[in-house]
Amino acid sequence: MTATAARPTSPLSTADQTRRFAVVGAEIFCVVGTLFGIGVLGTRVEESSGGALAATATLVAPAGPAFSIWTPIYLGLLGYAVWQLAPANAVRERVRSTGWLAAASMVLNALWLLVTQQGWIWVSVVVIVALALTLGLLVLRLTREAPRSTWERVLLDGTFGLYLGWVAVATCANVTAALVDSGVDLGATGNQVAAVVVVAVAAGLGVVLARRLGGRWAVAAAMAWGLAWIAVGRLGDEPRSPATGIAAVVAALVVLAAAQRWHRTQDLGGR
Repeated sequence: MTATAARPTSPLSTADQTRRFAVVGAEIFCVVGTLFGIGVLGTRVEESSGGALAATATLVAPAGPAFSIWTPIYLGLLGYAVWQLAPANAVRERVRSTGWLAAASMVLNALWLLVTQQGWIWVSVVVIVALALTLGLLVLRLTREAPRSTWERVLLDGTFGLYLGWVAVATCANVTAALVDSGVDLGATGNQVAAVVVVAVAAGLGVVLARRLGGRWAVAAAMAWGLAWIAVGRLGDEPRSPATGIAAVVAALVVLAAAQRWHRTQDLGGR
């Protein structure tokens, strides 16, 4: 069997140059939005929108420590913005096919933070759904070709995998927050049943993502993280809901099991 010849690398084009600097611009905008979201330039997320997005606002809001996942995501986005500037990286097909989506995700993230500053909770739902779809398409495109280096695996696959997994859970929480803020109240029992259904939807979404994306551990880990902190919040903080907490634990395990199943299937299929 003869070795397959390496694909020739195409030269850096004007489109590549435009895209890589657009990513840097989007990253700067993302940092500005983040400064608003953490309260440096504006109001902290948990205090904006009338407290609708606080960790104790709804039955499916993750407990406060869950949001520490943004630290590796933001560091990864910064590292990616710098990494993709190198001409050798900018001409990679994986970068070319995902660069504009990466930039869009950064802009949408900042936009979400700025929208919540204004208290526009339903607009924030539209923005986060757009963000989730953008990240889903981005990670799907990453599955077409394996990373060539550890840095690429960390900065592309790892960062955007965590980003997608967290946003998937956050979308469910955001929709719930908008409904509660709009006055939807099904009563003590009804609210808990609805919360369990939302958690089940999140688990189902995790299974779909595992199947479509080949059981990516970064995606599953971020989803399981978010679901686990929903469980912590409902079992140890107000508003208490043991049913929701237990459902969130089960959902986290389901997401991880799905990733294991399809990751293993992908490995076997590649032999």
